[in-house]
Amino acid sequence: MQKMLTLAAAVAVVLGAFCWWYFSGRSAAVDNARVTVYSTQLDGETEVPRTVPLGAARDTRSVAFFAATQAIAGPPAGIDAVRFPAGTYVRSVEVRGSTAVVDVSPEVDRLAGGSFDEAATFKSLVWTMTSLPGIEAVEVRIGGARVAAIPGGHLELDEPLTRSSW
Repeated sequence: MQKMLTLAAAVAVVLGAFCWWYFSGRSAAVDNARVTVYSTQLDGETEVPRTVPLGAARDTRSVAFFAATQAIAGPPAGIDAVRFPAGTYVRSVEVRGSTAVVDVSPEVDRLAGGSFDEAATFKSLVWTMTSLPGIEAVEVRIGGARVAAIPGGHLELDEPLTRSSW
C-alpha cells in the first residue's frame, strides 16, 4: 500500500510539472501556428480580425513581436483600414506579466488625422496584442521612450492601454 501511495505521488508530481511546462508561456496562437491580427475599419470603431500564419518561433516574446509587427504593417493592400504611417515599425516587444511593452519607431509621430486616427490606429495594435493569451494591456513606447502622448496630443500613452480604453 505504501508503494502505491508513493507511486501515485510521483505520478502526480510529474503530471503537475508537465502541466506547468506546457501551459506556462504557451498560447493558443502558438498551438494553432496562427495569430489573430485586428485592423480598424475607416469608421474608427469596427475591428476586423484576420488570421496570419505564425513563423517558426513559438516562445511568448517572439509571438508577441510577430503579432505587433503584423498590426503595425496593417492589412494587405486594397483593404480599407486606418493604418500606421508609412515606415513605422516595431523596435522591440517585451512581455511583463500581463502587459506587452511595444516600442514603435518615431515614424508613428507622423499620424496626421487628429484624435480619430490616433485612437483608431492604436486600437488595432491593442486589440491584436490583447488577443494573445495572458496579455491584458499594452504599454506603448516611441523610439525607446515613454511618452505622455503622441505629438498630436490626443491619445494619452502614459498608462498602459486595454480594450476598455475605447
